[in-house]
Amino acid sequence: MFSTGQLYFAAFFVVVFVAAMIYVYRKDLKLHKKYYKGSYWILIAFLAFIAILFCIKYFVKE
Repeated sequence: MFSTGQLYFAAFFVVVFVAAMIYVYRKDLKLHKKYYKGSYWILIAFLAFIAILFCIKYFVKE
């Protein structure tokens, strides 16, 4: 399906991309803590909303 070179390139790309994202995030960590306080509550609310939608879909389906 994929050649050996393509698999090597994909693995190299993923490793470098993740390393760059970690570096950039660590560099901006102070700003994230200052400007994005309480953003976890929005994430929790969003995940709860998605869970409620799945529950409604499951119970209405029957």
